[in-house]
Amino acid sequence: MKKTYKILSFFALLLIAGVSLIGKTGNVSAEKMRQGSPHQTLVLAGGESTNPREYDPATTHGSGDKLVFSGLVSFDPHLNLTPDLAETWELSPDGTVYTFHLRENAKFHNGRSVTAEDFVYSFERALSPALRSDTALTYLGDIIGAREMASGEAKSISGIKAIDEHTLEINIDAPKPYFLLKLTYPTAFVVDKKNVESGEEWFRTPNGTGPYKLIEWRRFEKITYEANPDFYLDIPAITYIEVQLYSGVGIRLYEAGDIDMTGVSFYSIDRFLDPAEPLHKELIAGVDLCTGYAVFDVTKPPFDDIKVRQAFTMAFDRQKYIEVVLHGGALPAIGIFPPGLPGFNIGLEGLPYNPERARELLAESKYGGAENLPPIIYTDMGIGSYVNADVAAIVQMWEQTLGVEIIVENLEPNFYYDQIYAGEHGQIFRGGWCADYPDPENFADILFHSSSAQNNGNYANPELDQLLEAARIEPDITKRIAMYQEAERIIVNDAPVLFTTHSLSYELVKPYVKGYTFTPISIPMQRYMWLDGK
Repeated sequence: MKKTYKILSFFALLLIAGVSLIGKTGNVSAEKMRQGSPHQTLVLAGGESTNPREYDPATTHGSGDKLVFSGLVSFDPHLNLTPDLAETWELSPDGTVYTFHLRENAKFHNGRSVTAEDFVYSFERALSPALRSDTALTYLGDIIGAREMASGEAKSISGIKAIDEHTLEINIDAPKPYFLLKLTYPTAFVVDKKNVESGEEWFRTPNGTGPYKLIEWRRFEKITYEANPDFYLDIPAITYIEVQLYSGVGIRLYEAGDIDMTGVSFYSIDRFLDPAEPLHKELIAGVDLCTGYAVFDVTKPPFDDIKVRQAFTMAFDRQKYIEVVLHGGALPAIGIFPPGLPGFNIGLEGLPYNPERARELLAESKYGGAENLPPIIYTDMGIGSYVNADVAAIVQMWEQTLGVEIIVENLEPNFYYDQIYAGEHGQIFRGGWCADYPDPENFADILFHSSSAQNNGNYANPELDQLLEAARIEPDITKRIAMYQEAERIIVNDAPVLFTTHSLSYELVKPYVKGYTFTPISIPMQRYMWLDGK
């Protein structure tokens, strides 16, 4: 996962180097974009996950490989919802029936035409109990029959059907304004049945529909993508994308001219923010739609007591944490919604840093003070006994302010989220979330409704559930936003998590890399980019 937040796919990490940089062509014509070298290659650096579930659109915990795979709809560089494999669609007057008309020129990479039945298969595969997807219900659960399919009560999804070869009908359980936005998530991408059933490692030779084909994968060496000449939208201007695996430190490779883009960590950012630094002019900065936090499992003592959770929250000094640990490279988070997301409340008070009140709350809890607390384990992603600096800082604040003792345990990073979703974690664990689509439902409902699969801390508040359920179908935008802001106030007061930061992203980009701008949500940016003068 990038930084401390919701896991992004392996592809998002190495193709966008920790942030979502995307293409913006403006008024530049496709012909002009293609001027220059006839075979352009964008070179990046990255790592390689050992967890095969992260390569499957149906099981990834992140933004997926949007170069190889695609779905019915997508976002453009300005985060407008746009047609993708679906050329057009209609919505019934009651807001519950979507009829999608697929592009007749849409093909898989092997040349086979994409049909409505391919989507039926892909959705049912994603929701099948055998696949055990942690995310399928979150994004497809509004479809009638999806939950019955996921639970094994039904062998098909009653709310989805192929009307004909190029017409797909989807019925949802209530009029929900954000439903189309959910279809931009990988669980709604189309896959080729023959390909995914060809063997356990089918993902190394994927037959997708996206703007690029994965043509070579040398394990621990490199991955190469080639522009899809039959792509149903504009053919990408960059012919090849080469990802060098485990080739070295990104900044060093960038300085040597071996790669074209790289992310910049908090520990190096001071150098590149200095106007006297020669590479300063190549630095791109932006605010992510991300919120970092530590999760308290409210079913495990001592965090079954709201006063203990509030005490741990008020014992955390966000400003010091950001200044010392993150070198100023983040914004303080006192609530769930990041700046820039509809629903962000600049006037939210939150639970401020107050060491004295934190100690009082701990004494007022049913445990009566630090001396009566059970052993506390903080689960993090890491290797061996090394404690990550950000977690070490949080734990130290708690120990010094509250007099508690906390043990940090590391889980292997590539399988961290598999174990978190399986409930194999301590009373506290690393968490966070980055927007998949710009709607407050994507944060409040998905993370804190009691029935959500993403509610890994097992938090439940009937008042909040009722409010979130009403907000799902509220047609008045102003009322809907007010409902989510009220939901945020309930969540903040109940303290099921410790909100820490809203992240900032920094990226070095070579001057010859053209056609992108920053966006906080992952889209297949490379299809909008071109190289000029490399």
